[in-house]
Amino acid sequence: MVTPPAPTWNHNTHYHRVLLDGVPPGARDVLDVGCGDGALARDLAARGLAVTALDLDGPALQRARAQGGDGIEFVQGDFLRHDFGDREFDAVLSIAVLHHMDAEVALLRMRDLVRPGGVVGVIGLARSRRAGDLLLDLVAVVAHRWHVTRRGYAEVLAPTVWPPPLSYSAMRRIARQLLPGATFRRRLLWRYSLIWRRPDG
Repeated sequence: MVTPPAPTWNHNTHYHRVLLDGVPPGARDVLDVGCGDGALARDLAARGLAVTALDLDGPALQRARAQGGDGIEFVQGDFLRHDFGDREFDAVLSIAVLHHMDAEVALLRMRDLVRPGGVVGVIGLARSRRAGDLLLDLVAVVAHRWHVTRRGYAEVLAPTVWPPPLSYSAMRRIARQLLPGATFRRRLLWRYSLIWRRPDG
């Protein structure tokens, strides 16, 4: 009997496309903040990008390294304290990581690490407090079940923080203050997206 492949879909991988599409044309190097098992890093490397995949969690990095990936440098470290020297990146991306840190400090660091014309891209978690968010959460339950029936569900093995400390409205406000012109969108499966392009010059 042939063993079916393990599921690869979850709420995080569902939104990889948002970040992949946000990488600017001609990009060469990307920083994946909180890479976890390395799924996003591998998707980026498959597009020919040089990826620095950073995570604080040792076991997660071991799993990521075990799966390999040409063009990926896996680095263990604390994003807020890691010494990048004078490096800048064409894109600084993260999935389900920002709520583990001080969001304002982390967004400022992401902003400072992206070169002019580059992109900061975040898929994040936040807390539902408004009626519209709670209604969307109910719809998300149905969508989740539909996806799981079709694709299965790959559990996230990295450390988790729940509930997220900030609400969607608070994250939207912070994004507008720190990254003027950023596109902030509430997504269905308990996520939001934030895309910001650093002005040229």
